[in-house]
Amino acid sequence: MNLITQLGLFGYLIWEVILNLRFSVRDRKRIIQQLNHVGVNSIPLVLLIGLFVGAISAWQAAYQMQGMVPLSVLGGQLTKTMMMEMGPVLTAIVISGRIGASMTAEIGTMKVTEQIDALRTMSLDPIRYIVLPRFLGLGIMMPILTFFAISISIFGAYIVSGYFLGVTHQVFFDSIKTFFEMGDLIGGLLKAFIFGMMIALIGCFKGINAEGGAKGVGVATINSFVLSAITILIGDFFLWLIFF
Repeated sequence: MNLITQLGLFGYLIWEVILNLRFSVRDRKRIIQQLNHVGVNSIPLVLLIGLFVGAISAWQAAYQMQGMVPLSVLGGQLTKTMMMEMGPVLTAIVISGRIGASMTAEIGTMKVTEQIDALRTMSLDPIRYIVLPRFLGLGIMMPILTFFAISISIFGAYIVSGYFLGVTHQVFFDSIKTFFEMGDLIGGLLKAFIFGMMIALIGCFKGINAEGGAKGVGVATINSFVLSAITILIGDFFLWLIFF
């Protein structure tokens, strides 16, 4: 399948998802199931990674600022970085590996075992029953997961700053109050929302078009993660220009 054909099929998938959005309320049970699967079950992983990302970022920032910028601005600058860039992007890449690849494997298995054809035989639209709940579930939960990641990363930075870098509690949080802008947080969460929809669409697209048995499903799963990661980074570049 050449690139032009894939782009056409991907565009058609997006169009079908848009057409099926009118069934969102009626299909809310399946959407809630996806909210639990892609969101609630991912919280421990997101919190763990966010905690250490914040801690590592504090160490690196302190090293780079040494002798040039006072550490009193550390909290505010790290918070801006987490809200605008690190939080949305790292969370999206983690979720693309955990959820996006899982979607591809699950749907790809359904494809090669002809379960998707069985749905069509019963006059059930696979886009509505398979893709739409995952699309909405991941789109809704990504900003929430990103907010958790940002919050815990700031906590990790605070621990390192307070116990290892000599930045007091008051100085750290005063710096956050000084540099905090609501637009930075909203922009980061909007980026996360878009990343979530992109991950879901790519994962479902690769799964629906998987072929070649178990080997084909494995290839589709790998391609799904790689394409999602590339798309996130490219999308982040253009979204940065738009939002910030």
